[in-house]
Amino acid sequence: MNVRILKNDEENITLCDLIGQIKKSPKIDECGAIFSFEGIVRGLEKDKTINKLVMTTPDIEKTQNELIEIIDEVKDKYGVAEIAVIHYIGEFYTGDSLLLVVVAGSHREETREALKESIERVKYELNFKKEEFTNNGKNIIMSGG
Repeated sequence: MNVRILKNDEENITLCDLIGQIKKSPKIDECGAIFSFEGIVRGLEKDKTINKLVMTTPDIEKTQNELIEIIDEVKDKYGVAEIAVIHYIGEFYTGDSLLLVVVAGSHREETREALKESIERVKYELNFKKEEFTNNGKNIIMSGG
C-alpha cells in the first residue's frame, strides 16, 4: 500500500506510477476496475487569479498516520483490493498535482464509491492549511475548504 504525504520537491510520483504499482499487486487478479483521481491547482476562481498555493500540515507524521487510517477504513468498508494515495505539501502553481488517488476493486460500483469517499475524507478530515496567493491578496483555507 502506497499511502503517503510528500513534500513536492522530495519525490515526484505520478498517477501513472501509482496505477503501475497497483497493477503489480498480487490482488490484481481479483480486480475488474481501477479508478483514479488527480487533484491539481486551479489558477482561476470566480473573481481572482491564483498565482501560487502553499499547502502545509503542522505535523506530517500525525497527518500521515491519519491518512493511513482513513484509507484502511475505506478499503475495509468497500472491500476493494488496493488503494494508493499521495498528498503533496509545499509550494504549487497552476496545474501542479496536489492529490493522487488510485483504487482497484472487483467491480466498478464499490471501486468508484471507495475513490469518492477517499477524496472527500482526505479533504475534510486531515489537518491541512492552504495559503492562496492571488491577485486580490492572500487567502488562508483550513481543512475542508
